[in-house]
Amino acid sequence: MQQFYKFLKLIIPFSLVLFFIQNYVVSTFFENISFFYSTWSIYVFHLVVTLLTHTFLVFVNKTFPDKTGFAFMGISLIKMMAAIVFLIPLLQSDLKNQIPDVSAFFIPYFLYLFFETFFAIRLINKQ
Repeated sequence: MQQFYKFLKLIIPFSLVLFFIQNYVVSTFFENISFFYSTWSIYVFHLVVTLLTHTFLVFVNKTFPDKTGFAFMGISLIKMMAAIVFLIPLLQSDLKNQIPDVSAFFIPYFLYLFFETFFAIRLINKQ
């Protein structure tokens, strides 16, 4: 539980900073583009998935420490599938240009993935 709180102390400020940066960029430089997903919904998705991922990895690390790396790869695959499911309404929509929406989703996706990878490596190395 202590690892989870340490993670929360870092992921919440990380999320808030990224959210405000992206929200500023979208509202300032892309004000004439109508986005399918709000910045808020994108970040709620990423934050919830990241918290679930980290919780699962901590659980696996405590019960099967030698399987943490495999668990990270498996949960990353599930996370990718969840991202596709999240984007299905966008991909099926009639928007002519979906590139800004996809970029607005995947830029934070990879930043969160980097964050998760960093903490997964720390979990694996604590063994």
